[in-house]
Amino acid sequence: MHPDPQQNPGAGPPPAYPPAGPGHIPMQQGYAGPWVPPPAPIGPSGHPLASFGDRFLAYLIDGLIIGGITLVLSCPIMIFTVFLPLVHAEDLEQDRFPVEVFVWYLVFYAAVFALQVILSYLYFVEYQLRTGQTVGKRVMSLRVLPLQPGRPLDRGILVRRYLLQFVAAMFVPFLNILDGLWQLWDKPYQQTLHDKAAETVVAKVVQ
Repeated sequence: MHPDPQQNPGAGPPPAYPPAGPGHIPMQQGYAGPWVPPPAPIGPSGHPLASFGDRFLAYLIDGLIIGGITLVLSCPIMIFTVFLPLVHAEDLEQDRFPVEVFVWYLVFYAAVFALQVILSYLYFVEYQLRTGQTVGKRVMSLRVLPLQPGRPLDRGILVRRYLLQFVAAMFVPFLNILDGLWQLWDKPYQQTLHDKAAETVVAKVVQ
């Protein structure tokens, strides 16, 4: 039998708590506090792995850089292709399409294609070889690292990445889309297909 607190002269009134302020959410049973996102997966080197969003933004930045350089360098070729039909205006007026015009168009297309391949190689292999970063990766604080800890990043690794990511994607339809999206379901290192081909990961690093 519990004693009546009113009959205990030493017992004072229960403590009074100040009223809750505006916006107060009462604690409910089972409430564990605000949601905290899970930590990023860790790669073999101990660095957190890059997220899909970070890698996609870095890819867009690099694409704009390569596209802009290609556009500037190929401007003389494009200008020449615009004025080329004027040289054969008489034949075109007679509904005759000169064979040499068609040949020149093929040559110009091949030249722009080769220019893009060479520029992307220099950028994604030779330039990236210095620090494991392109401009886009540096902006997003990302770096290409070998999957095996302690192994240096060499030209052979970056060439394998380049061959699958760019050269093969030029000839295989939708390969570039599948390659990029592969990271979303790959475990445990969130690799793309060109990462798997080169045995690399892309990590978030401190600049």
